[in-house]
Amino acid sequence: MSSAKKWVCVFCASTAGASPEYLNAAQTLGGLIARRGYGLLYGGAIVGAMGAVADGALAAGGDVVGVIPEVIKEREIEHRGLTELHVVRTMHERKALLAERADAFVALPGGYGTMDEFIEIVTWAKLRIHAKPCVLVNLRGYFDGLLRFLDRAVAEGFIEAKDRGLAQVASDPESALDLVQRVWRARAEIPEHDPRLDAVVR
Repeated sequence: MSSAKKWVCVFCASTAGASPEYLNAAQTLGGLIARRGYGLLYGGAIVGAMGAVADGALAAGGDVVGVIPEVIKEREIEHRGLTELHVVRTMHERKALLAERADAFVALPGGYGTMDEFIEIVTWAKLRIHAKPCVLVNLRGYFDGLLRFLDRAVAEGFIEAKDRGLAQVASDPESALDLVQRVWRARAEIPEHDPRLDAVVR
């Protein structure tokens, strides 16, 4: 991958969701990432929102890199039309590779896996392992409950108020990328990979 290109990691579901808006948003986000000249990093599957975000970027002429664990590849749901597909042994290795290569993280509505990935990467930001933007796309108010939980955690003393903004929020894919760009512009450069990432996932 080119060192000059910015890469956006998208966390999203391997299912379609109950509303067609979810797949549409995934495809839109992928297309926007490509048309803005960024590369897409994601979990490597061809199904659900994961397939839609990849197809959206590919259709717009973008570079798409997938990272998929062997246990998921064995189900034959890997996307075979990507620019690069990395097959790794474990979920931990997947997350470490995505974290190392990404310049920003955007989460679409999803389930346990999406929440695990996003909350972990925000936790790494809280620990100052990285300083890359982390953005939730709160489509249809999907993350309203999570945002209330975070506010409650601050109120109850489990999250420091200064760290509440580490999980940033946008209402749609375009505003999510606008937010990422504003964060990038506010910093001279995105920090290089911190080797402490490797220690965290061992």
